[in-house]
Amino acid sequence: MTLRLATPTSFAIMEDGTVTGEVSEIVLSKQDLREVTGFAAACAESVLKVFEGDQPGDSRPRDAVRAAWEFAGGGERGKSLRDTASAALKAAKSADTAAAREAAWAAMSAAGAAYLHPLAKATQVKHILGAGAYAARAAELVADDDRGVGAEHLAQTLRRATPVVVDVLKRFPAAPGGGGRVGELIRALDADLRSLTFAE
Repeated sequence: MTLRLATPTSFAIMEDGTVTGEVSEIVLSKQDLREVTGFAAACAESVLKVFEGDQPGDSRPRDAVRAAWEFAGGGERGKSLRDTASAALKAAKSADTAAAREAAWAAMSAAGAAYLHPLAKATQVKHILGAGAYAARAAELVADDDRGVGAEHLAQTLRRATPVVVDVLKRFPAAPGGGGRVGELIRALDADLRSLTFAE
């Protein structure tokens, strides 16, 4: 399966009112989506213990990460991903600490990564990098808001990225502004990943 979306990158309005434009496409294959989702699942998995230390009887974030791995490994994109992402979001709301909440959001983002849309919008970058940024923020909060810990976590996240993940990211505009500390982490991760080169 290949997803295609044509979006005008520039246009002109003619005297007769018609619109002409040059068209660019973002193309995402199912394998692209699987690679992105596997990357997100690995990021979220790294901080599951943060949530489970706060809410030991709640498996909802782990279930979301498991569903993400299943899709990444060849499963179908369907109800399980949507349901577990929604459940992880609810788990975040029940967390007692900010760090646990961020960890649950990372899990939600992992399951949601499968729904990256072929839209040429900066906001779509969060589908690719959200799990990594939320995980880094969870790690910071566990360490009393130590930004150095977040930077170390982002460095680990960079090592998880495959050439396919970086290639998919580069098809989209750079990450948008805003979003508080998680937004800052997304932009840092975005810039670092775009600068990566891989040996042929």
